[in-house]
Amino acid sequence: MSSTQERIGFIGLGTMGAPLVGHLLARGFAVTVYARRPEVAAPLVALGATAVGTPRDVGAASDVVCTMVTATADVEAVLCGEDGVCQGLRPGGLVIDLSTIAPEGARRLAERLEAQGIALLDAPVSGGPEGARQGSLTIMAGGSAEALTRAEPVLAAFSARVFHMGPSGAGQTTKACHQLLLLITAEGVAESLALAAKAGVDPGKVREVMLQAMASSRVLDRFGASMAARNFAPGIPAKLYRKDLQIVREFADSVGASLPAGDVVRANVAKVLEAGRGDEDLSVLITALE
Repeated sequence: MSSTQERIGFIGLGTMGAPLVGHLLARGFAVTVYARRPEVAAPLVALGATAVGTPRDVGAASDVVCTMVTATADVEAVLCGEDGVCQGLRPGGLVIDLSTIAPEGARRLAERLEAQGIALLDAPVSGGPEGARQGSLTIMAGGSAEALTRAEPVLAAFSARVFHMGPSGAGQTTKACHQLLLLITAEGVAESLALAAKAGVDPGKVREVMLQAMASSRVLDRFGASMAARNFAPGIPAKLYRKDLQIVREFADSVGASLPAGDVVRANVAKVLEAGRGDEDLSVLITALE
């Protein structure tokens, strides 16, 4: 079957998922979507997508199903629940899970789907809402080379880079490492700019200097700008990073790794959420230090 014949299903139409469906439609794919609330799917239906009533219906209408939901349990429910995708997707189907979930959960799901003749690619993404809108996401994939080859025309619709990291779970392992570094770096940015402010030096100017020096990073550029401007308007909500840090912590425990800096930022993210600011952008992390 050629890529142009593949029928695509998509579940998870949030800030990240909805733009990806738009890119798939723009590439000429037939896309079937499911959302618990019909109004969420309505803008995509207006662009040419077909909305159905259950994940099972998405599976029945598709050759390849993409999922982009919040947590491991959500992916399991969407795929393997009573009315899940795998109740409708036929043997030979492919699932591309773009969510960020536990590596062990990805491996477990891959084994379960394989028993039904369905391949699973764990393919978490990086790039945030802006990358989703621009179609420039970075994808780290775990699964067979054959599954990735089949997925490539789909992933090309919304990504700039796709890395095959190894067998099932390797994509999620890479994402866990990525999130750990991102959050530790964000903690460092927050501490640096909070220190500058307490010392009476303009945090924005300090950030500008650091962007031209060895401390420069994309995290300093993106989140540092919001911290310096105290603009915590929603990007990816801070509360979602608590889930990511929990995945990292449990995964580190399973392999016997020490995460002292990760535990510090985990505590500060918890402070932000306890203050009722979990729906704000991750840059709100700086408030935990003030």
